[in-house]
Amino acid sequence: MPQTADDVVLRVRGLTKKYPGVTALDGVDFDLAAGEVHVLFGENGAGKSTLISMLSGAQHSDGGIIEVKGEEVALTSVAAARDLGISAVFQEFSLAPAMTVADNLSMGSEPGSLGLVDRAAVRRIAQARLDQFGFDISPSRLVETLSRAEQQMVEIAKAFRPELNVLILDEPTASLTDHEASRLFSLVEQTKAQGIGVIYITHRMAEIARLADRVTVLRDGKLVATVPGSTEHDELIALMTGRAVEDLYPTLPEPGTEVSLRVHGTTTYDSSVRDATFEVRAGEIVGFAGLMGSGKSSAARACFGLERLASGSITLDGQELAGRNSSRFMKAGIVYLPSDRKKEGLFLNRPMRESVTLPWLRRSTMSDGPILRLGRERAAATSIMTRMKLSPPDPERPAASYSGGNQQKGLLGRALLGDCKVYIFDEPSVGVDVGARVTIYEQIVDLARRGNAVLIVSSELPEILHLCHRAYVFSQGAITAELSKNELTEEAVLRHMMQWDDVDRDQAPKGTNTVEQPHATAISSEETA
Repeated sequence: MPQTADDVVLRVRGLTKKYPGVTALDGVDFDLAAGEVHVLFGENGAGKSTLISMLSGAQHSDGGIIEVKGEEVALTSVAAARDLGISAVFQEFSLAPAMTVADNLSMGSEPGSLGLVDRAAVRRIAQARLDQFGFDISPSRLVETLSRAEQQMVEIAKAFRPELNVLILDEPTASLTDHEASRLFSLVEQTKAQGIGVIYITHRMAEIARLADRVTVLRDGKLVATVPGSTEHDELIALMTGRAVEDLYPTLPEPGTEVSLRVHGTTTYDSSVRDATFEVRAGEIVGFAGLMGSGKSSAARACFGLERLASGSITLDGQELAGRNSSRFMKAGIVYLPSDRKKEGLFLNRPMRESVTLPWLRRSTMSDGPILRLGRERAAATSIMTRMKLSPPDPERPAASYSGGNQQKGLLGRALLGDCKVYIFDEPSVGVDVGARVTIYEQIVDLARRGNAVLIVSSELPEILHLCHRAYVFSQGAITAELSKNELTEEAVLRHMMQWDDVDRDQAPKGTNTVEQPHATAISSEETA
């Protein structure tokens, strides 16, 4: 899209941001045209979040110029940016949990007079805003009662202000179903038609193909290139990572034959899983595929004692574990990593060292009896962080200060430190860029190569197709298929995801979404075949 002075709504020149020992953004140039979707593409830690945080007024730059509609501006705060028509929706929500949806949508611009807020007007305006986007959420609900997807919708509605010139969306579909994401795409296209410029961050190639007019690629805080949105996916990935797509997935080792984990006839107390039977062999990677709410995650959590069982058995090397708590599962040699690293995985405000080592502090390498040897613990954490290629591998750095990809690698490092028999990974690459995926996939395959049993729960079809020896497909709480390696195709997995054989739709587990489609993938199976 050719740019003229009249087209450009936002322009930055030489934008720089430095932290102690790290240059997060190094002299980056960027511009955004009115009515354009400009995608920022890069690995976690490439500088994308730093750039948009400065454009939204959340952080101050250490150098460079920002212009809005041709005039140099100082974005000293989020309020200052909003006054200039710049609004952002970040991955980390900015909603007040104890307030209603209506109050959050009107915060800072409440209608009223003489110092009194017109509550009826607040609700009316909020309802109109939600209706505009087709979001089925009551404005009187407290934000803390909303699901993450619903909170994402409120954040999006909050960002659309009458004076909007620039809309910034940071991984906006991460918590949305395909139906909700489709509605968002329509909103983005409507926004373009209104002459509003959109800065869009995503790792999902399908979203780039659908929405992007241009793509700016960042790597290590530097501008690599700005290319048309129609640029081939392989070229975009090569620009971002410096490696070809075919190098993404490691070669799988030959699977073993001895069964490590066997689950038979398992039904959870809430019926989210019904009569599930499956097994994972030593040296084998097994995948769980299915739609959100299909039972795949619940089945994996049951294998670590996190789901209460109504019936069935779970054995590790012949030892019965059903009915025991997660600590007993861990002692037996099973480790589980949750899908939500922020809520269940990491101590965000504590040093990354603690998130990595906590389950294993009684190991002799880190303690002498009841006495913790901090130096040994720090050395163990540093070693595993280096192995996982965290940048920087600083065990004392707070977990929250790392990018999403580095946080996920740190979480995986905690599992590797345990030296267990069975590893269960629930959405191991969620919110992670291609570069971090390579590291994660290499470590997962290496576990199988060492003779461990690995179970992967994934909504990303390419992971199931390329990273697993076998896969079980879940639908409505039941296993609808077991697919061997030569049977693992996208068509087969999708067909069994939608299969209703022997599954009564009326008896589906409470809260199951029966219409949701599989998550959009970061890289489609055709691209990685």
